[in-house]
Amino acid sequence: MNVFETLKLAVSAIWAHKLRSFLTLLGMIIGMTAFMIVLSLLQGFNSYVDEKIAGIGSNTFNIQRFNFDDFKDTDSIAAAQRRNKELSFDELDFLRERSQLLDSIGAKAGNMVRDIRVGSETLVDVSIRGAEPVIGEIENIDIAEGRFFTDAENRGSVRVAFIGMDVANSLFPRGGAVGGEISIQGINYRVVGIQTAKGTVFGIPQDSFVQLPLNTFGANFGGLRFQRAPFFVVKPREGVRIEDAVEEARTLMRIKRRISSGEKDNFGSACWSGLSR
Repeated sequence: MNVFETLKLAVSAIWAHKLRSFLTLLGMIIGMTAFMIVLSLLQGFNSYVDEKIAGIGSNTFNIQRFNFDDFKDTDSIAAAQRRNKELSFDELDFLRERSQLLDSIGAKAGNMVRDIRVGSETLVDVSIRGAEPVIGEIENIDIAEGRFFTDAENRGSVRVAFIGMDVANSLFPRGGAVGGEISIQGINYRVVGIQTAKGTVFGIPQDSFVQLPLNTFGANFGGLRFQRAPFFVVKPREGVRIEDAVEEARTLMRIKRRISSGEKDNFGSACWSGLSR
């Protein structure tokens, strides 16, 4: 049977069962359309995550008290609270001195919520956190106006603040935020810089915050312990795979904490780049 006869029989079969052929074709069209829609949505989601994560330093990871697995159930949470100690600045110095694959590492703390006042104006539920000055470089902070705080300001626990754009626009609607003062729990802080607006990430606003030098934060909010205990943000050296940097940091933390072979880590890590993979 030649090609012409085969084609003729196929057309005859389709014509003889027009409804079934139409429904089959319609099903194929719907299936392909759904596949293309889902694929487009996934590509758009990946682009969104890449864009948002790039603003906080996609090639970074955190060393923190808990791992995500520690929160899978109440028993795991209770065990982790007993096992996992708060991070210390002695451990931070140990990582800085011994690491070969880490470019920079800095400490952050807090993320508490407080009301902010300027004169008679009040902005409620603003995120307050502390950070070492090196965090500005690690997290690729984009500054719209002014500057980030300095090592000298951190060492001296100087009352300066770096604020988000929502805070600046709400409390200084006519401008002039840099050089102005904000009040948190009756204590005044001089604004030295404003971060470029970032919008939202998964619906969570990113511009309503006040960031203080870490030592300033500790001195004015009850010390760097409990919910205010520090965690570390780490950036690998150029050309180093982030997985290798995470493993080196994990090994150094285990050495510092004298964790024996086979024993579970009593700290956690979180890698931002994993969100966009």
